[in-house]
Amino acid sequence: MAWQGTIVFFDLQTTGLDAKSCHIVQLGASCENTIFNRYILPRIPILDEATEVNGFTVRYGQLLLHGEPVRTVSLYHSLKSFIDYLGSFFCPVLLAAHYAWGYDQIVLMRVLRKFSLFEQFEQVVSGFVDTLPLSKKLYPQLKWFNQPYLVRCFLGERYNAHNAVEKAEELEELFWNCWNPDNDVISEFTDWIYALK
Repeated sequence: MAWQGTIVFFDLQTTGLDAKSCHIVQLGASCENTIFNRYILPRIPILDEATEVNGFTVRYGQLLLHGEPVRTVSLYHSLKSFIDYLGSFFCPVLLAAHYAWGYDQIVLMRVLRKFSLFEQFEQVVSGFVDTLPLSKKLYPQLKWFNQPYLVRCFLGERYNAHNAVEKAEELEELFWNCWNPDNDVISEFTDWIYALK
């Protein structure tokens, strides 16, 4: 049976890999050809290892992506805009990310709480779906489960694995056009908001 609610696919690019302290530099999402994208000037340095992966640097107070300046919005206003974007769909929505439980969900929940936006967020979001363990359940025979490998395997494509919008779009295509999991599988890999309070 097909999922009746809305699933929004999202990704974060950050200053580093520590989910408890990193800052968000890009928040991207995709749902039904509707894209959300915000760049945020971080308040801490971007680690060299992160720059090597995602191409973000800060120079003279300006966020650069592969050396080109990008327009930034404050983290607070980016989060408020994201909540408004999520509220534009049939609610409450599920947010899906690859490795959500181990990273994206932790970072997003932390910053929402920091800005006292969690209550607004939970009005439009019912939970987080982690597509990493979901893909392992559906296709245990695969050799790897990182998103670039899954995109190559199922879609025969390569993409910029460290652009939040492209990651969200590719994950959405994988989820609906290739996997199309039933409601039971989706529920099995969903962290419900009420349990995260």
